[in-house]
Amino acid sequence: MDIIVCIKRVPDLAEAGLEIAADGRGLRTEDLDFDINEWDDYAVEAAVRLKEQHGGVVTAITVGDEDAEEVLRRALAMGADQAILLDDAAFAGADPFAIATALHACIRSLPFDVVLCGAVTSDGASGQVGGMLAALLDVPQVALATGLEVDGGRARVRHEVEGGLEREVEVALPCLITAQSGLNQPRYVSIRGIRKVADVAIAARSAGDLGLAATAVGEAGSRVRLEGLLLPPAGKRAEILEGSLDAAVATLVERLRERGGL
Repeated sequence: MDIIVCIKRVPDLAEAGLEIAADGRGLRTEDLDFDINEWDDYAVEAAVRLKEQHGGVVTAITVGDEDAEEVLRRALAMGADQAILLDDAAFAGADPFAIATALHACIRSLPFDVVLCGAVTSDGASGQVGGMLAALLDVPQVALATGLEVDGGRARVRHEVEGGLEREVEVALPCLITAQSGLNQPRYVSIRGIRKVADVAIAARSAGDLGLAATAVGEAGSRVRLEGLLLPPAGKRAEILEGSLDAAVATLVERLRERGGL
């Protein structure tokens, strides 16, 4: 079985102080820590488990600069067999469609039975790349997978639908699946494991290598343009309602009346 997993290096924003970059179109990243996108971690684990169950080859792919090699090496340490870095200045400023275009240009030249992506990324959170990539590859897609089994030429996928419900569907291979949290428990990656793959060659591909014009990717090939970022204005301090429950409710009702809410 040939399995491809698409991953991304993202900043850890859990406890970071955010500052807008000088150009007003991004965040200052100099003091931020980076790691693999959380949902992509589930995708890598799913890819490796499929290989362990059925045999085959797992290929990890990311779009980024040389710093993005660290997440590819994490995927290799988890059990991926090879990695490809799509590295070109032309890829900068890409929206989800332009990212999907670059990934498609790489994947279309590779054998694949299953393509796995994270359901969303923690930075952009659009959840669009997987669906766009599936459309470009012309394969069926199942989004927000929380369970995955492959039997012969078909995949059985349990996934989230509206209203917090789940359903199980079957799709024919090849297919694309986006991984939701809860799909599995990603295995621990030790420092020793990272060191073992430190010398594994990572293939680099430019836009030209993929047969893509610079105008087809990056900001030039994007359908959405980011004009600027603004931090929300600081609001007034919240009023803490003290006293008994009845007193707090009475005060809340009075505040709502004062503001026209009732």
